[in-house]
Amino acid sequence: MRRIPFRLTLLAAALALAGCSSSPVGFILSGEPGFYKKLNATAAKVDTLAARDMISIYRANQNLARLTVDPALQAAAEEQALAMARADRMSHEVRGTLMSRLDGRLDHTSAVENISAGYHTLAEAFSGWRDSPAHNKNMLNPAMRRMGIATAYVPESKYKVYWALILTD
Repeated sequence: MRRIPFRLTLLAAALALAGCSSSPVGFILSGEPGFYKKLNATAAKVDTLAARDMISIYRANQNLARLTVDPALQAAAEEQALAMARADRMSHEVRGTLMSRLDGRLDHTSAVENISAGYHTLAEAFSGWRDSPAHNKNMLNPAMRRMGIATAYVPESKYKVYWALILTD
C-alpha cells in the first residue's frame, strides 16, 4: 500500500474540515488552520478537535483506530499542563504518576502520556512527538481510543508553553 506524505494528509484534513460547517472546525478567524495557531498567549487554547483529527489521521495512515476527545481526559491534560507551567518544569510526575492522576476519574486499563514544552503551535508539538520514538509509540499505540490535550502558557516561565496529551483505551 502506498503511503501518502504527511503534509499532503494534513492539507487534506484541513480542507475536509473547512467544508464541514459554516464555521470550520480547526480554523481561526484569519483562515489559519488551528494546528498553526500560536499558543504563546494567555487566553490561547489548543484546538482539541484539530488535535484529535491530526493525530487520528496519523493513526489511520497506520491502520489504527481514530481517537475521540474524552472530557475527563481533557480535564486531566489541562491540569497537568497547568501544573507543569506553574512549576516551571516539564515532568510526568509534577502532580503524581499518570495512573494516580487518572484512577477514580475514568474507566481505563491502560494509559499513556506525552508532555512537552516550548512548542508554540500544535503542528510543532505534534512533529516533536512524531519524531521522538517514545512519544510516537504512544500516539501509535493500537489500544488507545480516547484522548485529552491541553496547553498552558506562563510568559515568565522557561519554556512559555507547556503541553500534555493523555491517551487511554
